[in-house]
Amino acid sequence: MAQKTKETTQKNQSSGMVFGKINYQFMLASILVVALGFFLMSGTTDIYSFTKITLAPIVVIIGFALGFVSILIRPKRN
Repeated sequence: MAQKTKETTQKNQSSGMVFGKINYQFMLASILVVALGFFLMSGTTDIYSFTKITLAPIVVIIGFALGFVSILIRPKRN
């Protein structure tokens, strides 16, 4: 049993990645969603539009929530 635990520990340490591939994919998606939200907020015309006041903040919050989820997802270990 101790040998198996030692091998597993060495395998996890040798991979060098803190998170799994799916975590990094979700994190990249969250960065893109947050960037989209800030892009929707930008501009100088019609600052009281639905897009800038309602839609863009919702998109940004969804992006941050996706980033939080990307940290919490436990990747499958082989």
